[in-house]
Amino acid sequence: MSRTLPEDDLLRTYRATIRPLYAYVSRRVGGDHGLAEDLVQETWMRALDTWPSRGMPDEPLAWLITVARNTLVSHFRRLPPQPVDPATIDLQAAEISPDTPDAAAIVGWGLARLRRSHADLLEAHYFDQKPVRDIALERSMSERAVEGRLRRARAKLRQQLQRLVQPRATVPGRAGSRG
Repeated sequence: MSRTLPEDDLLRTYRATIRPLYAYVSRRVGGDHGLAEDLVQETWMRALDTWPSRGMPDEPLAWLITVARNTLVSHFRRLPPQPVDPATIDLQAAEISPDTPDAAAIVGWGLARLRRSHADLLEAHYFDQKPVRDIALERSMSERAVEGRLRRARAKLRQQLQRLVQPRATVPGRAGSRG
C-alpha cells in the first residue's frame, strides 16, 4: 500500500535537511564533493522509496543521517583503498584527521570494519568535533570512560589501517631508508 506524501512537506523537509545532511557526508569523505553528492542523492532516493509506504519519520534528519551512515559504510566496504605510503597518514597520532578525500577513504574504510560503538565514538569526536564532555553527557558516561573508549577505538582503527600501510621502500618513486 502506497501513501502519497504532500509535495510541500517533502520540499520543506528537503530544504531543512539537505545542508546538514551534505555537511555530515562531506566531512566523512574528506570534502570529495562528487562522492558526497552521490551519497546524499542515494540517501534521499532511499527516503523517497521508503517514506510513501511507511510515512515520513518524526525526525527526518535523524533518519537521513542513519541511512547516510549506512550508505557510507557500504561504500567503504565495497571499495578498499589502495595501500598507502605511511607518510600520508600518521597512525600514531592521537587525532586521525581525514582532511583529504584520500585520507577520508582510508579512515572510512577502517571505520567500516570497526564495531559500531567504536566507530560512533570516533565519528562523534573527530568528524563532528564533539568534546569528550559532550559525548559523555549524551551517552550518560563519565568523561574518563569516554576517554578510555576513545583510546581503545583509536587502537582498533590503527590495527585496521595497518593492513593498508605498505613499507616506504615499496612505494613507487621513493628510495628505501636503507643504504
